[in-house]
Amino acid sequence: MPYKRILLKLSGEALMGDKQYGIDPKRIADYAQEIKAVVEKGIEVAIVIGGGNIFRGLAAASNGMDRVQGDHMGMLATVINGLALQSALEEIAVQTRLQSAIQINEVAEPFIRRRAMRHLEKGRVVIFGGGTGNPYFTTDSAAVLRAIEIEADVIIKGTRVDGIYTADPEKDVNATKFDKISFNEVLSKGLKVMDTTAFTLSQENELPIIVFDMNKKGNLLKIVSGEAIGTVVNL
Repeated sequence: MPYKRILLKLSGEALMGDKQYGIDPKRIADYAQEIKAVVEKGIEVAIVIGGGNIFRGLAAASNGMDRVQGDHMGMLATVINGLALQSALEEIAVQTRLQSAIQINEVAEPFIRRRAMRHLEKGRVVIFGGGTGNPYFTTDSAAVLRAIEIEADVIIKGTRVDGIYTADPEKDVNATKFDKISFNEVLSKGLKVMDTTAFTLSQENELPIIVFDMNKKGNLLKIVSGEAIGTVVNL
């Protein structure tokens, strides 16, 4: 296997399935099966999930809510999603730990780097909730930060499209897909992979990113097995 330890980034919206909001039990169960297949190959898996299916602080701020309050609500939403994924994984006998950047001791461990790495070494899936614990930072930033801290080999970002395109493939039929692209090319072309803070942090730490379609069965396992799925961003 080309990777020993990965960080999987999932958007909150991905958990909605065909719903307009909230969590689709079937979608989250499907994701759990995909993750289990990777764990069974002996790969250490950490996960960061967004909270946009429940609440998005930036959108609330644009409608007049205090941004800091909104972001804290968004952080709590990521913990809810983490609990849902934890439940789905444990239903199929995958050991997990949920760690939160904001203290909610009754439902999640506090984020402690060494403890997280120890869980991973023992084969447990570690889910990071609560973002970075600070307002004004996205879960993309949290994903890159946690990946660097736990010394992950790669960030694998699951989306509903099969990679990075010259334009939004859902809006532009002429958009073409990149199989590989450098960090500098992404910036020069103005492509949206992650927010600028997260992307720059990944570039500075030479941490590759793979963007792929999480909703296609078997894709995650194919990526960690070394198959050319999605788009690879590296130096």
